Amino acid sequence: MSNSYIFRYAAILVVLVAVILSSAAMILKPLQDKNIAIAKMRGILEACNLHPTADDAVQMYEQFISREVVINPQGEEISIYDVKSKEFVLGTTRAFEVDLKTQLKHKSAGEDYILPLYDFVSQNDTLLVIPVHGRGLWGPIYGNIALKTDRNTIGGARFFHDKETPGLGAEIDQYWFSDQFKGKQIFDGSGKFVSVRPIKGGAGKLPESQRIHGVDAVSGGTITSNGLGTTIDHVLGSYVVYLTK
Repeated sequence: MSNSYIFRYAAILVVLVAVILSSAAMILKPLQDKNIAIAKMRGILEACNLHPTADDAVQMYEQFISREVVINPQGEEISIYDVKSKEFVLGTTRAFEVDLKTQLKHKSAGEDYILPLYDFVSQNDTLLVIPVHGRGLWGPIYGNIALKTDRNTIGGARFFHDKETPGLGAEIDQYWFSDQFKGKQIFDGSGKFVSVRPIKGGAGKLPESQRIHGVDAVSGGTITSNGLGTTIDHVLGSYVVYLTK
């Protein structure tokens, strides 16, 4: 068998494999995009104390999320999408399609940026949902924080991660952790933004007047807990102008 035959055979094989993989990627992409969208909807709704499944997430999102809003650094609403009518009231950008990670990079670089948020309305609650995104110990951490109508008190929260250590930092995706945020406040009595953050050793270590701004950090997950605290500070701080208007 000649070397030229082997090379031709290998080249044809490589091309065939590339075509097959490319075709598979194109075929699967719509399904992957749908799954990503459903996961995002579930995260938003879970921060509002609902428990949607993959099957009913879209229906529940359209039922309880009334508006998707995009704001600029000045706290102005520049785009509003009415979820129920599926029409824009203002602008042409859906908050759901805004990549928060990219926008926060723009902010850090001193460039123009926009921020997404969501209005949740049910018979029991009206909440303003703010997505958060940052870094943990091994990878990104992200989620959503829902504020009550006073735009200060947390009505619900839900956090996720990609690579944190099982049994340690990975515990931030457990309900026992996120449920601690309910009732906490991000502004102090004078109206100053102080955020809310996990405290190593427990929020009980804080002075009594400050405990409303802290939750118990994950035991053994100090770096992840600190990363989440920094993430919340940075992201919620970006919304302060809007929240205080």
